[in-house]
Amino acid sequence: MSRDSRSANTFALITIAWILTLVFVMTPFTYAQRTQFKEGRNIFTPQQDVELGQQVAQDAEAKLAMLNDQRVDDYLNRLGRKLAAFAPGEKFPYQFKAVNDANINAFALPGGFLYINRGTIEAADNEAQLAGVLAHEIGHVALRHGTSQATKAQLAQAPLAILGTLLGGRSTGSILARVGAEFLADSVLLKYSRDAERQADLVGTQILYDANYDPRAMATFFDKLEGGGRGTDFFSSHPNPDNRQQGINAEIGKLGSVSRDAISDSRDFRRIQQYVRSLPAAPKAGESQSQTSSSGKIYRPARPSSRYVYYDGENISLSYPDNWKEYETDQGLTLAPEGGGNETGLAYGVTMSIFVPNTGGRSSVGLREATDQLIQDLQRSNSGMQVTRDQGTTRVGGKTALSTILTGNSPAGGRERDWLVTLMLPEGLMYIVFVAPEQEFPDYQRAFQQVLNSIKFYN
Repeated sequence: MSRDSRSANTFALITIAWILTLVFVMTPFTYAQRTQFKEGRNIFTPQQDVELGQQVAQDAEAKLAMLNDQRVDDYLNRLGRKLAAFAPGEKFPYQFKAVNDANINAFALPGGFLYINRGTIEAADNEAQLAGVLAHEIGHVALRHGTSQATKAQLAQAPLAILGTLLGGRSTGSILARVGAEFLADSVLLKYSRDAERQADLVGTQILYDANYDPRAMATFFDKLEGGGRGTDFFSSHPNPDNRQQGINAEIGKLGSVSRDAISDSRDFRRIQQYVRSLPAAPKAGESQSQTSSSGKIYRPARPSSRYVYYDGENISLSYPDNWKEYETDQGLTLAPEGGGNETGLAYGVTMSIFVPNTGGRSSVGLREATDQLIQDLQRSNSGMQVTRDQGTTRVGGKTALSTILTGNSPAGGRERDWLVTLMLPEGLMYIVFVAPEQEFPDYQRAFQQVLNSIKFYN
């Protein structure tokens, strides 16, 4: 072998050794670049997270419209546990179940009890997008956001009592019972801050990357929800952090390049999605079994009472007739008389929620543009709905609002009048819809106006 050949071989070996050394050196360095997290203050143990989750899950499943389809739940558990294997922290006994709800949403209870609306499965473009939603919820569980929130709430309400607990003067079991009993009334376990949402996004991104799913799908799905106005329900229960997509993509940059063979879709997902879409239609946004009469028929309720009762929510308070009932969900608040609605919608009363408008890449949109987007969204779900009068601006709780009169097809039969009031809040466009059949609307006008006049905001 010539000297030149030996030199070339030596150079090649040195180059290979240098590359291998660089790979071994850079791999832990790259891992170290991923965002690290510390659990928030928490008086509960991980085992108590599981106990609390089990307790609340039983209550939730008794009140939610569960899909109860073994084929769908088995698929969700295969996918979810595959992702959960890469979750940081405590190895909780994760379980996943589908809810028969057309809204795009999901939520997680402490200890690893996760619920996914069928609307999320139907809306995802591929398995990686669905995996992104599951990974986000797994992030909440892994970082123990639910019991951290419960800890903050208990310390704020009764710091001395909690101190007694820590010192052994009161059992933590009694606090578990208190938090569990308050699940539906307050949902403190699900009221995450924007910072908690940001953390769940980043942990979810890491889980997707480590499980060899394309983590960019999470940002794509959230962008799809925000851009298409379809994320009303998801973002109402998951406060939207600033620059969400940018944060996810920045974390991907810290993790390294996405593998060419990263999973984006699967045959299993396509089969399950097709199967779910073939099932009988799920309830739509704003519908609740509690708002129907026992027969499912809408009947003409008594006129609004002249006596009013007080509603005090987390960020809003108001008064409403005492012969109406409150129906509070993750999507918003409905106030209606008994039998004022059925499985097709609300015919008498008022409903309010948050709509997240499409910003088109801008930092924000104005009240008028956001309202126009909302009306278009409402018209897609009620083909007979049309604007009949723009009433201009008004004031609600000290904030500027727009007032619009629409008409549409009533679930009670015939036409209904919808008085739409919209205003901008930090969470998005708040919309309030006062509804009654066209001929009966004047009988409700005074009560509707009094409800609107009584609204106060706390922030």
